[in-house]
Amino acid sequence: MKPASDFGRMLYLDHAATSWPKPHEVIRAMDDFCNLAGGNPGRSGHRLSLAASRVVYETREAVAELFGMSDPLRVIFTANATHAINLALRGLLRNGDRVVTTGIEHNAVMRPLRALEQQGVRLAVIPCEPDGSIDLARAAEAIMPGTRMVVINHASNVAGTILPITELARLAHDAGAWLLVDAAQTAGVIPIDVAAMGIDLLAFTGHKGLQGPMGTGGLVIHSTVDTATIEPLIYGGTGSRSAHETQPEFCPDRFESGTPNGVGIAGLGAGVRWVRQRGIATIREHDRELARALVEGLAAIPEVALHGPTDPTQRTATASFTVAGRRVSEIGLRLDDEFDILCRVGLHCAPAAHRTLGTFPEGTVRFAAGACTRLEEIQTAITAVEQIVRT
Repeated sequence: MKPASDFGRMLYLDHAATSWPKPHEVIRAMDDFCNLAGGNPGRSGHRLSLAASRVVYETREAVAELFGMSDPLRVIFTANATHAINLALRGLLRNGDRVVTTGIEHNAVMRPLRALEQQGVRLAVIPCEPDGSIDLARAAEAIMPGTRMVVINHASNVAGTILPITELARLAHDAGAWLLVDAAQTAGVIPIDVAAMGIDLLAFTGHKGLQGPMGTGGLVIHSTVDTATIEPLIYGGTGSRSAHETQPEFCPDRFESGTPNGVGIAGLGAGVRWVRQRGIATIREHDRELARALVEGLAAIPEVALHGPTDPTQRTATASFTVAGRRVSEIGLRLDDEFDILCRVGLHCAPAAHRTLGTFPEGTVRFAAGACTRLEEIQTAITAVEQIVRT
């Protein structure tokens, strides 16, 4: 492990795994929560508990506003996007239900779906194109009447491919199905309006584009879904209806048993405010510019095979590549050891995506830029790849 003194020379290109470094506002908000509002939210009536409750609710409001939700109580806090996806899938799907997903999903979707398939849920997987995109005609054939839910990621964590959410929502609703969107890679990066886009359930994580700490995330439940029909994943104390031994029926308490991650939620709130202050449209435009630089730079190296769309408007600034005759582990190690460039290699917890891209079982080298990545840093990374493949 390199010493902390080397951090100033590092080029961090692993934002698809988690954003780093966090904004100072996020760190300060977490410190303030511990020092000034460290009570248990909703569990007491004293000033520290009330202060903690205000922080949690203000974060709920900020998340709701970011995603175009009018009711912040339908923002359910979870430990991460995986937790939120499991809440939606296990809470709504029953034995015999039909669910449709795509061939470029993360294991946060595929593993719970495969487990549910073993329990009687019928699963259909729409094959994707070699660049991770989806043929809407093929999707229309798969999303037939009688489908209970359609589950898709907004953008691939491997190829950066952005799927057409609005069009897929229309297909899902025409079939009488709900649309669950995994926004782990796009929340805080691409504008999302759940109502305008036709999203019924939105799973997000706090520690990537939203700039918050790990251990935060949530499920946004649009009014198109009756929350009374969602079975909670966890039952227990909520600080409300304490005289009753049955779970509250109202949101968010129905789905938020146990003491919440108050300090993490405080950091998440600061991260969301940081995103809104910079402007989500501005962040997305910067993301497109970074994607363009990654695509053009990597594609210009003859030995490199770039996986995913070449159009920067159809992808995020996450780019996967392989080098003929070189193992991805070697490329990643040399980038770190020789150039202080941090990226991720392998299967990225998404074997389905790599099968679609044709990069299974070894995987790819992944560069994932973030909101604070500079264009000149992308050129530095491209130059490093050029040097590695030619030596």
